[in-house]
Amino acid sequence: MGMNTPRFLKSPVIRLLLVVIVMFAFGFAVVPLFNVMSQAFGIHGRVGDDHQGSQRIDGSRQVRVKFLSSNAVDMAWGFYPKAGQLEVHPGAVNDMWFVAQNPTDQPMTAQAVPSISPGSAAGYFHKTECFCFTQQVLQPGERVEMLVRFIVDYDLPRDIEQLTLGYTLFNVTSSKTPASKSGG
Repeated sequence: MGMNTPRFLKSPVIRLLLVVIVMFAFGFAVVPLFNVMSQAFGIHGRVGDDHQGSQRIDGSRQVRVKFLSSNAVDMAWGFYPKAGQLEVHPGAVNDMWFVAQNPTDQPMTAQAVPSISPGSAAGYFHKTECFCFTQQVLQPGERVEMLVRFIVDYDLPRDIEQLTLGYTLFNVTSSKTPASKSGG
């Protein structure tokens, strides 16, 4: 640190505390930043319902779609896909269900942020319905099954035989969340 650095910033404890505060703030900013970037660059994979059924189906080949789930550091929910993978025909409409459960004694709000790999295939993976489009609110102990409906584009390059759709679940519960309606 330079000679003009304020004395309190020279303390390692203060510097570590500042890093923790910045990381915590970034955790809350990830979802809104992702939504803005997704809209700006068209990487969210969201398409209108008119896309369903409008594509040709390539019955001559199958693509393996693997499903992954993870939780951000402060997310306590159980969260997983009902199956680890599907074999799909490009152009066909497919469904996968994910399960989420809030094991806490407080209502919580979550936002799922998707990712597709390989990155070169992201433009060929179209989610027509997805729990990731909206925030999910679960009451204490509540369990839900959430749908993602998708199409692997007919024009997916033939050298891509496998895709991975992963979701990271973030806790976006506001610090001002009202108490549950049961009076708790």
